Amino acid sequence: MFTKILIANRGEIALRIIRTCREMGIPTVAIYSTADSESLHVRFADEAVCIGPASSKESYLNIPKIMAAAEITNADAIHPGYGFLSENADFADVCTQYGIKFIGPTSEHIRKMGDKVTAKDTMIKAGVPTVPGSDGLLKELSVGLEVAKKVGYPIILKATAGGGGKGMRIVNAPEEFQEAWERASQEAVASFGNGDMYIEKFVEEPRHIEFQIAGDQYGNVIHLSERDCSIQRRHQKLVEEAPSPYMDDELRERMGKAAVLAGKCINYEGVGTVEFLVDKHRDFFFMEMNTRIQVEHPVTEEVIDHDLIKEQIKIAAGERITGKNRIPHAWSMECRINAEDPFNNWRPSPGKVTSFHSPKGRGVRVDTHVYAGYTVPPHYDSMIAKLIVRAANREECILRMQRALDEFIVEGIKTTVPFHQRLMRDPDFRAGNFTTKFMETFDLVEGPVE
Repeated sequence: MFTKILIANRGEIALRIIRTCREMGIPTVAIYSTADSESLHVRFADEAVCIGPASSKESYLNIPKIMAAAEITNADAIHPGYGFLSENADFADVCTQYGIKFIGPTSEHIRKMGDKVTAKDTMIKAGVPTVPGSDGLLKELSVGLEVAKKVGYPIILKATAGGGGKGMRIVNAPEEFQEAWERASQEAVASFGNGDMYIEKFVEEPRHIEFQIAGDQYGNVIHLSERDCSIQRRHQKLVEEAPSPYMDDELRERMGKAAVLAGKCINYEGVGTVEFLVDKHRDFFFMEMNTRIQVEHPVTEEVIDHDLIKEQIKIAAGERITGKNRIPHAWSMECRINAEDPFNNWRPSPGKVTSFHSPKGRGVRVDTHVYAGYTVPPHYDSMIAKLIVRAANREECILRMQRALDEFIVEGIKTTVPFHQRLMRDPDFRAGNFTTKFMETFDLVEGPVE
């Protein structure tokens, strides 16, 4: 086992990793920017090293500074959390060159799954269902038009290096194609430096359902059940739950086998997520694979009673996976609490938190680095907390989430708590009647929740 782990991240995920390391008896090193000097992950780590100013490029994305911090503190492993460098293959390579274990998959896995076209080709060869579309990248507009005609409209244009909804356009007819192509490609170049595009069939009434998997260094791969992440805004997840209200035993078995196959075909090492789109006919298609821990991992932990961070660390240390595929035995739901104003076009709301009270009670968990007096910096992602609840079934889970949201007090800044309060009272959401398009018609009316 490792003697000391440096956490190359910030905020709630850094604090989350510190807690598991403490329970495993492993000392930790926090890194932080000057903007995060008062963050709880700095306070609770065994050691802390300031690596630069607020800018991510000069701190949390600065590989030489992170490696220097690991060297001076004698850390023998680095946990990247999610975001920042968690899916950066070059960072994983540098860690290997320095003799420091990267707690995650190999750089080969990251590269293979990080490029969407390569990932899709890999899944096709493995026999994992994929969305019909182009064979590889489309270099010319004319070829794209031919593929779209063959696949059938509506189609979706995607940037191979895209993410977070950037570089994507839905095209409903041939006359829309050229403008959508040009705009998506330009956006991808501006955001990722790569304007290469590919085409997929647009899936009707899609649900976003993902499977958590874990693979060790000896070829063993299992799945740890599914999560439903269909409640999204501009491809950013807002609420996640496990299990999926759309799932039945037969679909779970088929999708679980496909997720395990996806991991085995690349000899995946670590904890990862295989993401699928499921259409109205209950056909499912591989979308992408995230080669890291995800924001929504707590809902899986709650329904199978398993610490996924601990699993990551044990796999990285060379331990074998024990057990079989997991089936959820409870219901869990996570609301992302962001420093945003949902009544003002979701405008970011950084600033000083003057009052903070997190809900408590049976079946309630809050993962956060925020406290009264903490200043939310404007430089990073706006998520300030994750509210997770667990109950015996979905109806009880929603009622518990309502109660917990009503107890959640954050003053001094705007948050997404009012949005979640309204969502939990929405008839379609409560009935499990939603797709990834739910937020396009959700009526968010300003004013206090009755």
